[in-house]
Amino acid sequence: MLALLVSCQSEQEGIPLDGNVPEDPYVVVLGIAQDAGFPQAGCEKDCCKPHWGREEGYKSPVSLGLVDPSSGRKWLIEATPDMKHQLKILASKTDYPFNHQPDGVFLTHAHIGHYTGLIHFGHEVMGTKGLPVYAMPRMDTFLRENGPWSQLVDFENIAIQRIKADSTIQLAPNLRITPFLVPHRDEYSETVGFRIEGPKKSLLFIPDIDKWDRWERDIVEEIRKVNLAFLDATFYENGEIPNRDMSEIPHPFVTESMETFSVLSSAERARVHFLHFNHTNPLCQYNSHAHTEVRGNGYNIAWEGQVIGL
Repeated sequence: MLALLVSCQSEQEGIPLDGNVPEDPYVVVLGIAQDAGFPQAGCEKDCCKPHWGREEGYKSPVSLGLVDPSSGRKWLIEATPDMKHQLKILASKTDYPFNHQPDGVFLTHAHIGHYTGLIHFGHEVMGTKGLPVYAMPRMDTFLRENGPWSQLVDFENIAIQRIKADSTIQLAPNLRITPFLVPHRDEYSETVGFRIEGPKKSLLFIPDIDKWDRWERDIVEEIRKVNLAFLDATFYENGEIPNRDMSEIPHPFVTESMETFSVLSSAERARVHFLHFNHTNPLCQYNSHAHTEVRGNGYNIAWEGQVIGL
């Protein structure tokens, strides 16, 4: 059985408290860091230096695992460079024989931390056969027309399934997923978030977006429509990266998000789980003032290995 579920985590964090593996579909958080992970390559500053060589401080790029116990099937959302470790985590969160090959992968966009893990499906590594990879039209074209990704298609390691914004994919009788467009730096592909719906709960996943007010939808209302919302928290506040114009890398600062979300009730705020932390973000540090402030304002901070029943 799933030993982790016995732990005394708060119900607000979405952790089942009955000590049993959920019979219903569930999500496993497999990574919470920005594309480069934490600590970040080449960083010897105070944010990263103490964490080199400390396995407990390492954080992988953002990814979710999606599991349907009734069929024994599982999917990845994002294909990160740390996929091999994340597949091991996902295997540890099931109580049935687990084949490390997922039953499909959903991609949000073509930034390095979100799709480059596809290399693990190639003939040099897992050598998968016809693995479904769900991608939006521009993402589909990008993979087919650029190496080494095109080789995965040519060798039939992956089979790209083209998806459409706001068109729902039924993964199982009681599990479905819907992509929706969000504004982001779309150099190579469009960017989407996902709404995941199980029989009891729904979850919003937006790891990357430029700013909430640039989206055609009202993020506050979108949070109110779901039970949990895993949201972009790349940077904690403006000025976090010295000598860099942060308008060139727009994301909603956590301080901005908390101000925007302040109209939510306490129960609604508890639905929010921040993730996708840059290595400079103090939310990477569990003893930081920022960590205390976010939790004190009623929000949650996603953590790797977290299990959320749907």
